[in-house]
Amino acid sequence: MSGDLWMLTPLRSQLGSTMVSRAKCQCFSSRAVFLKFLLLCVIAAPELVSNYARASTGLVIYQTGFEANEGYNTNLDLVGQNGWVGAGSGGNGLVTDFFPKRGQQAYVGFAPPNAGDSNLFVYLPLNRNVSQAHFAVTMAIADSSNTNYDDFYWTVYNRHGDPFFILDFDNADFRLYYALDGTNAWVWSGLKFSNAVPYNLTMDLDFAANRWSATFNGATVASNKPITTINSPLNLGDIDAAWVIKKPNTPGDNFMVFDDYSVSGAVAPPQLRMLAASPGLAALRLYAETDNRFAIEASTNLANWVALKTNTATGGSFDYVDNTTGMRGRYYRARWVP
Repeated sequence: MSGDLWMLTPLRSQLGSTMVSRAKCQCFSSRAVFLKFLLLCVIAAPELVSNYARASTGLVIYQTGFEANEGYNTNLDLVGQNGWVGAGSGGNGLVTDFFPKRGQQAYVGFAPPNAGDSNLFVYLPLNRNVSQAHFAVTMAIADSSNTNYDDFYWTVYNRHGDPFFILDFDNADFRLYYALDGTNAWVWSGLKFSNAVPYNLTMDLDFAANRWSATFNGATVASNKPITTINSPLNLGDIDAAWVIKKPNTPGDNFMVFDDYSVSGAVAPPQLRMLAASPGLAALRLYAETDNRFAIEASTNLANWVALKTNTATGGSFDYVDNTTGMRGRYYRARWVP
């Protein structure tokens, strides 16, 4: 387990969401199998009454199995492939069948870093404002052959580069620790791991409530802990795999292998409001979580939908005027586009 926990902050920064009568349109929100949220109305109506969906469900933000058919090459570092970036230096790349019959996996560690470096963080920038997020990965720690044993982290950062919390797999004592931001207190989860054994790791982050939980092969690592204790902005920047060397001059040749890396998220349902309506015209405004993409779609039969506008809710809203000619009535819905 590493000693000066929140030396981590400068470490990485230095390195780098009908009922329709003829007289009045009543609009409501409902769910479909593939929809996040739905709002319906008819443009010939002079009045709009809306009830909004209470919650949204998760959609995949990013996922990869690091396979060749995704464009990953075992002859190259992971950093530089398909948008993955790194901070620090040291071994990283792709291996084949470390998890038997599972194709390619990514790894971090093994090869020594450049002189002066003592860690390597690899990550895919996500940069999302979401209410909740779920992370899942399959991972294993391969042991050292040179008697030097290091730490391997999973760390969540916000869009500003501030670290939230750390899960630390200490290859010296095989214990799984965690630590919250703004502290130097490592807490043993009560869980241990074995080398070269694949485990499933999950993390659930509720940004709206400032709470996170994690499981390791189904066992609880931590539950209902604060994402931040120091009022860092609550948004999702990236989820990093890291190799942190205990003794910078004598790194181990241990490494962490990981596969089936996935992040899903949810946002508060958008609110679709009609600003003005007359036969043949509907002026709509979508209110939603800022900096997320949303689509306004239309239908005449609730079965076939046409995208009218997809846009980023910069500042929390955007407008659309539908003046399609030849249409006696249309239904509208709004949905998140991750």
